[in-house]
Amino acid sequence: MNSKKIMVCDDDQGILDVLQMLLESEGFTVFTEINSTNLIKQIHIDKPDLILLDLWMPLLSGDQVLKAIRSTQEIKDLPVIVLSASVDGDDIAADAGASDFVAKPFDLDDIVSKINGLLVLK
Repeated sequence: MNSKKIMVCDDDQGILDVLQMLLESEGFTVFTEINSTNLIKQIHIDKPDLILLDLWMPLLSGDQVLKAIRSTQEIKDLPVIVLSASVDGDDIAADAGASDFVAKPFDLDDIVSKINGLLVLK
């Protein structure tokens, strides 16, 4: 049982629910945030080990949030996996500093293996 903490940020409650269920069944502690503008604050509060971040969100897009994370000293090395249905999502994610990228609709095993791969490095 690993008690690594994962924060999922997506503007779709259904996706948050699915990922929370999946990741908790894998033994992770999961925090969800539906409003991207709250994410940085929540990272400081919950101190997750890894973030799953949707790219296309209202108000503040995933790449904007990610750039903010990468430019904040205390959290700049946090592993962030970007989720996106966009065709060029992986390029946008890479440019913003994502650790990894998962296309939507996503394969749950793929997400878990990428998370585990990044957390092993920590």
